[in-house]
Amino acid sequence: MSMADRDGVIWYDGQFVPWREANTHVLTHSLHYGLAVFEGIRAYDTVNGTALFRLADHIKRLRGSAHILGMKLPYSALDLEGACRETVGRNALKSAYVRPLCFYGSEGMGLRADNLKVHAIVAAWEWAAYLGADGIERGIRVKTSSYSRHHVNVTMCKAKVTGAYLNSMLALHEARAAGCDEALLLDTEGYVAEGSGENVFIVRDGILYTPELTSALEGITRDTILSLASELGVVVREKRLTRDEIYIADEAFFTGTAAEVTPIRELDGRVIGDGERGPLTARLQTLYFDLVHARKAAPAGWLTPVTSAAATRTKRHG
Repeated sequence: MSMADRDGVIWYDGQFVPWREANTHVLTHSLHYGLAVFEGIRAYDTVNGTALFRLADHIKRLRGSAHILGMKLPYSALDLEGACRETVGRNALKSAYVRPLCFYGSEGMGLRADNLKVHAIVAAWEWAAYLGADGIERGIRVKTSSYSRHHVNVTMCKAKVTGAYLNSMLALHEARAAGCDEALLLDTEGYVAEGSGENVFIVRDGILYTPELTSALEGITRDTILSLASELGVVVREKRLTRDEIYIADEAFFTGTAAEVTPIRELDGRVIGDGERGPLTARLQTLYFDLVHARKAAPAGWLTPVTSAAATRTKRHG
């Protein structure tokens, strides 16, 4: 089904519009130059009703991305959080992937355009496991990309910017053309950075390792896994990793809002561990899904309930 041809509503600049009418002019600035910020948030069908996972943290990162780029948002954090909640509620979704996006409009063209208006949308739709249910259970095959993750002085690596994902798409297309499911990107010095849209972890001799956050995005799911590992008493080390350290790891997995917790069973034709989901990966995965579905107690503020459309109202701030 086309993303443009669906039933439902999308929050657009403070108003709900029918899905098929949420249109933007072809000369919108962000379409041409890639300067827009976004988030991916999941809403889960929990034992207490539908709830968005770590909504406030996602909106904080969205606003941080805009600040890094000098983009002045016309909406407060509460406005955007309310828009996410109400969008899920109005579309009657029990579980959903939620996409807030802030972008420049068609008020001007050219790199020096100084009269641009910031627009914002929130859309929500049902989206199953990003790398497939089979990938969640059995693990995926990954290829190290020939494309490097951006250098920290090439683009703002702590901002979740639309244009930066050209790098990720090239890496993913290359991996899929080679018969793999996902790509692993190295940084410009040759150390492991992240997947095309995920953070990466490995397990070796009972210790959980993940790359230092240099050029990699500060993943919210990554942070959640670090919290769960601490709860289990697992030793965690953030350090530079090389791809051959992954080859000889006991376990490896990706994390991300879309990918959730996805095991890696193979990298560059080398089987990781036993070639299946490892025991610590499985334990962390179970804890993660128990957490997001409220079968396990979550820290305060991590599960935000979706209220009825009538109970939530958003307003524009000039």
